[in-house]
Amino acid sequence: MNKSKIIIIGGPTASGKSGVALRLAEEFDGEIISSDSMQIYKRLDIGTAKPTLEEQARVRHHLVDIVEPWENYSAADFVRDAKAAINDVISRGKLPVICGGTGLYIEALIHPTDYSSETDADEELRAALMEKDAHELWLQLEQIDPEAVAKTHENNKKRVVRALEIYYKTGKTKTETDKEQKKYEPEYDVLLLLTGFCDREVLYERINRRVDEMISAGLAEETKRLLETGDLRPGTTAYQAIGYKELFPYINGESSLEECTEKLKQATRNYAKRQLTWFGRYGGVKVQTYEEAERAVKEFLERS
Repeated sequence: MNKSKIIIIGGPTASGKSGVALRLAEEFDGEIISSDSMQIYKRLDIGTAKPTLEEQARVRHHLVDIVEPWENYSAADFVRDAKAAINDVISRGKLPVICGGTGLYIEALIHPTDYSSETDADEELRAALMEKDAHELWLQLEQIDPEAVAKTHENNKKRVVRALEIYYKTGKTKTETDKEQKKYEPEYDVLLLLTGFCDREVLYERINRRVDEMISAGLAEETKRLLETGDLRPGTTAYQAIGYKELFPYINGESSLEECTEKLKQATRNYAKRQLTWFGRYGGVKVQTYEEAERAVKEFLERS
């Protein structure tokens, strides 16, 4: 049985993924499915580098602006929604082009997992854990599940709490639970294109330039508005998003905009470094130009 072909474009932030995806979708009659864990949130526009209305008019985009900023959205949710979008695109005779830098989402799609064995949420336990200090929780998890701690940033409180919740409910660590979950054969024939694997300094310069452009486009004003409307709420994933939390001290009058901008650039560069490590584990096709990506897609589509 021939599997349906899909293109996935991954890589660090500011590495040109979106531009490549847009041109490929136009050339090969495709539609773009976002695999960005922040672009799913409504009204978080500038800080997530969301595709512009003009770009969305050129090519249809899926999984952008689908969740309220205070709502939970997991990798399992993404797999469900991405599959529905992929099947919809294919049913209309078009090519699915998945694009984004959230490695967890892409891995969940490439290497399907049975999420049915995941522990049901315990809202009471979760609420109690969320009230505790993030560093204290991280140290707690370090004692219980060192492997999970190595993959989880201390500031990602929601993920730390989820790992502790699994342990307290089942007596098993998240690492053990993940290993026990059944892995399935991928449903699709996948071409994985990776951008940003070239000169690190060039990438960092692109990141610095993008941050400056976001500030000029009104990122500070967007952050202030999102806080005032209650879209950004403490304890949620969106509240911890890079691009927003670095500006909170400026909004609160504790730091200058210049200081917060520099911290945002540093945080984004650090995130890009982690993305390079994540995507570097995969045997994708590393492309530095659109022409290289175009050639790889042509060869992939011609293959039976």
